[in-house]
Amino acid sequence: MAFTINQLFKLSIKYLPVITAIVTVIPLPVKAATFLVTERAALGANDEVDWASLGKVFNPIAPDFSVFLPNSFSTTSQNGLSLDINIASTNNPAVTPPFVFQTLPSPGIRSNFAQGDFILFGGIDPTGFIPLPPGTPDPGTKGNGGPFSISFAQPVFGAGTQIAVDTSKLQIEDFISAFDSANNLLGSFSVSNVSSLALDNSAVFLGIRSDTANISRLVFSSSAPQYGLAINQVSILAVPESTYTLAILAFGISGIAFKLRQRT
Repeated sequence: MAFTINQLFKLSIKYLPVITAIVTVIPLPVKAATFLVTERAALGANDEVDWASLGKVFNPIAPDFSVFLPNSFSTTSQNGLSLDINIASTNNPAVTPPFVFQTLPSPGIRSNFAQGDFILFGGIDPTGFIPLPPGTPDPGTKGNGGPFSISFAQPVFGAGTQIAVDTSKLQIEDFISAFDSANNLLGSFSVSNVSSLALDNSAVFLGIRSDTANISRLVFSSSAPQYGLAINQVSILAVPESTYTLAILAFGISGIAFKLRQRT
């Protein structure tokens, strides 16, 4: 059914209060505040990336080198958000490419994440693997310490993960930085902790929240880049798709109403 300009104008005036209410609750481009989150539950996430979803998990009992990952790859969250992952390459030719492993007691790969977590790991120098008697101190095998960069196809309110380095009893500083779509730095934070291979879920959680959906990229790193960097599942506070649909609808209708009022 065709509408005349006058009919469209009347409709726009009739629903203008509804349009105004929708526009009011939609975040506007203002200077946002960002803050550090050190507890996963405090992030209030509504989406997640579990590295097991890549379908390539390294098994130290039966190594299959075809599961190694490139330093740059893409994946999708549980709710369909596309992410690009970039792990800075290392200058050490002995270090393996990145890979995913499930952290488990020996003879599995130990870490200070929770037992059973799937871990994205920067890579390790396997020449450091030598038989050691029980109780021998960790030899501090070298690896690829990142940094890890995670880019979101659609800006988010926040994201974070637990982070650790592959060594034990070392005082380190872990870093997280957030950037917007124009590569402007939104915030940068650090947390001190002691690395461990105790399989006790003591890996520190590092996340950043913003009061508007403007986080397009996160970068994780540590003060000990000579040791392999590792993260577990990434929790994401994403913008529901319906919010963007309402935004487009509201601004579109209000734009038509404004033009029609000008013509009238």
